[in-house]
Amino acid sequence: MHSKINYHQQLRSIGQSLEAQRINIFELTCRGERIFVKGQPEKETSLLAALRNWQKQRRSDGLNSSLTFTSQDIDQLERQGRTQRSQANRLPDFHSLANTLRTVGWYLDLKGSQLLEIHKHQLSLTILSRDKNGHPEFEERTIASFHDLFLSLHDRRGKQSR
Repeated sequence: MHSKINYHQQLRSIGQSLEAQRINIFELTCRGERIFVKGQPEKETSLLAALRNWQKQRRSDGLNSSLTFTSQDIDQLERQGRTQRSQANRLPDFHSLANTLRTVGWYLDLKGSQLLEIHKHQLSLTILSRDKNGHPEFEERTIASFHDLFLSLHDRRGKQSR
């Protein structure tokens, strides 16, 4: 069906990139070896930020709202992210986009599902995937519903590193 993909690593790396670009609400689509993300950076509220955005739009005729990630891009993001991580036993922030997506990736990995799309909203996610038998699955879940899985995975990683 499809080769073994570690969605938890891929999605965490993409989440770190999206956080850096202040993109919190988006649509993520997997197409073969590429992952496409459509979303807009959060609007800054200060006058200086509004001026900067206006200048960016004038220079580029609008903000780029579509990103493409290849496996090479994700590998590079993973290496960059690894250098920034510290304190392996510390409980990471579940509400950071990178950790939320990492947890969703683990959820898909544990089910053996193939990711097709994620629609990230403010407090919820819509996940479209294929199960082990190739049947489509559609789930609408709150982000908070992944918290217990996040905690159990953190405990498991802590025990493995001892």
